[in-house]
Amino acid sequence: MGDRIFIGGADTEGTGQPNGAQTLLLNRANRHGIVAGATGTGKTVTLQILAEGFSAAGVPVFCADVKGDLSGICVSGSPEHKLHPKLISRAEKIGFEDYGYGATPTVFWDVFGDKGHPVRTTISEMGPLLLSRLMDLSETQEGVLTVAFEYADDEGMLLLDLKDLRKLLNHMGDKEVRDTISREYGNVATASLGAIQRRLLVLEREGAETFFGEPALKLQDFMRTTRDGRGIVNVLDSTTLINSPRLYSTFLLWLLSELFEELPEVGDPDKPKMVFFFDEAHLLFNDAPRALLEKIEQVVRLIRSKGVGVFFVTQNPRDLPESVLAQLGNRIQHALRAYTPAERKGVRAAAQSFRENPNFDSEEVITDLGVGEALVSTLDEKGAPGIVQRTLIRPPSSRLGPATEAEREAEMQNSPVLGLYDEAIDRESAYEILLKREEEAAEAAERLAKEEERAEKELKRKKTKTTRRRRSTRMTSTERAINTATRTIARDVTKYVLRGIFGGRSR
Repeated sequence: MGDRIFIGGADTEGTGQPNGAQTLLLNRANRHGIVAGATGTGKTVTLQILAEGFSAAGVPVFCADVKGDLSGICVSGSPEHKLHPKLISRAEKIGFEDYGYGATPTVFWDVFGDKGHPVRTTISEMGPLLLSRLMDLSETQEGVLTVAFEYADDEGMLLLDLKDLRKLLNHMGDKEVRDTISREYGNVATASLGAIQRRLLVLEREGAETFFGEPALKLQDFMRTTRDGRGIVNVLDSTTLINSPRLYSTFLLWLLSELFEELPEVGDPDKPKMVFFFDEAHLLFNDAPRALLEKIEQVVRLIRSKGVGVFFVTQNPRDLPESVLAQLGNRIQHALRAYTPAERKGVRAAAQSFRENPNFDSEEVITDLGVGEALVSTLDEKGAPGIVQRTLIRPPSSRLGPATEAEREAEMQNSPVLGLYDEAIDRESAYEILLKREEEAAEAAERLAKEEERAEKELKRKKTKTTRRRRSTRMTSTERAINTATRTIARDVTKYVLRGIFGGRSR
C-alpha cells in the first residue's frame, strides 16, 4: 500500500464483520478531511494511526496533543502493554497482516517551552488581523492596531514581542505623535489605545509573552524527514495551551496561514508536502468575526494547491461552517450521542454528509458505533467520495497512551532542532528604538534647560554689575550733608586767613 494509508477493515456487505480494506489515497490527502465523534469514541487513536501512516509514507505531520495521550507516538508499542491481546485480535479481525510495533520519529514543541522546544513568532508575523482576534478587539480597535502596524513599518521599527507593541502604543499616546498619525493614517483615539493596552495585559497573564519573540519558528523545521525517508511528526503539547483557547486556536490558524503564504504552488502532488491536524477545531470558529472566517475559508480552499492537507478533529461536524465542510473530501465519523433534539439534528446532518450505503442507515449506525469504530468515506482515484463504510479502525503501532517524562526528554535530546529555539534572543526593535529616542529627547531637554538656566544666570549677573556701577556715582543724604558742612567750614577758614593777610584786622 505504498500509495495509500490503511485505515481499517470495512463491513462492505452489511454483515457486521469487516472484510474490506478501507484506505486513504495519498494523492487525495491534500483534499482535506474531518475526524469527528463524541468524547471517548476513539478520535485520538484515529489521529494517531493516520499520523503513523503519513510518516511512513515520508510526509511530515503537525498535530496538537490536547490531552497528552498522543505523545506515545514516539515510543514503540509493546507485547507487555495491557491492551496487547485486544490490539492483536483487532489486527487479525480486519486482516492487517503487516501489523507490528514501532516508534514514529517525533519532535515535541510547546508554546511555553516546558514539554517541548519553544515555539515563537513575532508580532509583525502574526499581523493585525490575527492579533485582533487573539485580543478580542472591536472593529474600531482593530483599525487602530492596523494603523500602529503601518506606522511601525513606515518608521522602520520591528515589532517582535509584546514590549515592542506596548512601547509603540505608549508612543502613539503622546498628543503630538497622535495628532500627526491621525492626519496621515486616520483617527487614533486615546480610548482605543487604552483598550488595546489592557488586552495586552490579559495576554501576558495568559502566558502569551513567551510565544512572541525570537528566534521565530522556521516552517522548514516542521517539514523534516529522517534519513530513512520517514516524515517527522511534530507534536505540539497543548495540555496547558488549551486553557487559553483563543491563543491555542489563533496560533494554529497563524501556522496554517504561514504555510499558505510561504509554500509554492504544486498542484496535486503524489503525496502531500505536509499534513496538518487541527484538534478541537470548534475553537477556531467560536466567535470569529466575519473577516476572519473569510480568511479561514480562503486558506482551506487554496492551501490544497500548496500540497498541504488539513484534517479537522472535532466532536460534531456541525462545529464547522458549511463553507468549510464542503471542502473536506475525506471523512471519518465516530459515534455520536443523540439524546436531545439538537443532538439528533447533528446526527442527521453528519449522516447526510456521506455518500449513501444501501446496506445500512447511516443515521442509525452513527449512534450504534462502538469505541474504535467509525463510518469512513474517502476520495477515490477520480476524486469522488466513496460509499460510506462501517469500519473497524486499525490499532496503532506506537504506544497507545502517553510517553513518560524520561521518554519525552530523551526524544528532545535527540531532536534535529535541539539548540535552535531553546534560548530567546532580544535584538534591537521598536522598544529599543523608541526608548533611545526618549532618552535622546530627555537629554536634549536637559541640555536646553541647562542652557536656559545658564543664560538666565548670565543675564542676572549683567544686571547686577550694571546696578552696582550706577550706585557708585550717587551720594547718600549723609554724604551730601557732610560734604556741605565741609565746604562751609573751608569757606569760613579761607575768609579768616585772607583777612589776616590783607589787613582785615580791626582797628
